[in-house]
Amino acid sequence: MLSGLELGWIEYLLAVLAALAAGGINALAGGGTLITFPTLVAIGIPPVMANVTSTVALCPGYFGATLAQFSEIRTQTQRLWLVVPAAVAGGILGGILLLNTEEKVFQSLVPFLILLAAVLLAVQNPVRNWLNKRLQQHEAQGIPIFWIIPLILLAAIYGGYFGAGLSVIVLAALALIMDDSLTRLNALKQAVAFCVNIAAAVFFLFSGKVVWSVAAIMAVGALLGGMLGGKLAGKINPTTLRWLVVSIGIVIAVAYWLRS
Repeated sequence: MLSGLELGWIEYLLAVLAALAAGGINALAGGGTLITFPTLVAIGIPPVMANVTSTVALCPGYFGATLAQFSEIRTQTQRLWLVVPAAVAGGILGGILLLNTEEKVFQSLVPFLILLAAVLLAVQNPVRNWLNKRLQQHEAQGIPIFWIIPLILLAAIYGGYFGAGLSVIVLAALALIMDDSLTRLNALKQAVAFCVNIAAAVFFLFSGKVVWSVAAIMAVGALLGGMLGGKLAGKINPTTLRWLVVSIGIVIAVAYWLRS
């Protein structure tokens, strides 16, 4: 626990509710970090620690999503050998960059990071439509498959540093290089996102930046939220939910700009 940081039951309740919401949002539409990170900052956790704690706390949700698509993932062993090392390395590099960023510098970057995440979430459907058209046309791009390694590495560095919107970047990179069904590429994307998140989280375990009491209850909330989101799939319009999260992200970004 950070010296001088005192949290009451109200702060813990807000943290677990944010994780519950983020778990459900990630399962339905994506963008859960846009809920957890601002909440942790709002209850008094410094930005870098809030980002680190959020990353660690949301790991169960990524694990659940990966497990749900494991049948599609395990049939892509050769591709995993290409993307997993890049995802792990990028996640760790992003974590190193984050831990070496001063609080004031990171705080000044927060509005831009949140806005970028909101934009990525906003263009998720257009990107998916483009991917569908491209994959249906089966157009040979003539790009050697090994180019996926630097693309995933760059995406993973961003993911280890902040993470929100990572899935959109990874899916676009995979579809640019690989010709396959969107279902299989989406499963591979989930494996990449899981590896990035876990690599960064494991690295953060030894950083002294995790607020463990908060991360523990948030992990439970994220897992329950993910399970609830899975059950609500088909009952809630993911597009409506996505635009709600995008709107929240934009409002939060503007609020940070005004405050600074």
